[in-house]
Amino acid sequence: MSTTTCQVVGFLLSVLGLAGCIAATGMDTWSTQDLYDNPVTSVFQYEGLWQSCVRQSSGFTECRPYFTILGLPAMLHAERALMVVGIVLGAIGLLVSIFALKCIRIGNMEDSAKANMTLTSGIMFIISGICAIAGVSVFANMLVTNFWMSTANMYTGMGGMVQTVQTRYTFGSALFVGWVAGGLTLIGGVMMCVACRGLAPEETNYKTVSYHASGHNVAYKPGGFKASTGFGSNTKNKKIYDGGARTEDEVQSHPSKYDYV
Repeated sequence: MSTTTCQVVGFLLSVLGLAGCIAATGMDTWSTQDLYDNPVTSVFQYEGLWQSCVRQSSGFTECRPYFTILGLPAMLHAERALMVVGIVLGAIGLLVSIFALKCIRIGNMEDSAKANMTLTSGIMFIISGICAIAGVSVFANMLVTNFWMSTANMYTGMGGMVQTVQTRYTFGSALFVGWVAGGLTLIGGVMMCVACRGLAPEETNYKTVSYHASGHNVAYKPGGFKASTGFGSNTKNKKIYDGGARTEDEVQSHPSKYDYV
């Protein structure tokens, strides 16, 4: 899969996931009434994060918002916070990812800037998906705990033969929407982070090697080379060796023993 395809697919999945998170947060069917062994079927109750509703068999539905804040359970406040934080981070990541798309050119924006923006949006989408999944999972765990506690308290009285009517709640459709939306946002964020590697420019280091032709005007020494221009009547040509520096006049003024052979 090419970098552009991976980035676009991740962007589309993140958009769908963010839309699902917004829809799940606003839905009223986080918990629905369990109709199993319930003798009263003319009234159906369901609850959300913001209000509770009652639907009658005649089709009339009445919803009542939660007017109190301090009277609500602490877990409900935590679930609200997780969903809102996930939506905010997803919206910011969506705004950043629009400018980071490789198929959109804005001015003279370099590929390195687009790579950094893609990575930032991917991380935001990942955190957003984790927040959505965590919020839905916490609410589902609370439902399971309350369900089994209500089941244990249903049979009371004379040896458990008398059944009391008590409303039990089970999973609503909003929970499944939230799980799917969080997963899509998480997968989209991972794909955006993977696409970042393809957008980043590769840094190459070249080793430069210089070649210099040796001639009469080149002096050699261990640390490098030194070239003389050769201009000027008073300038003498020199040869520098590893053992020391001697001029041509000094070499000729001190003959060796091989000169007499």
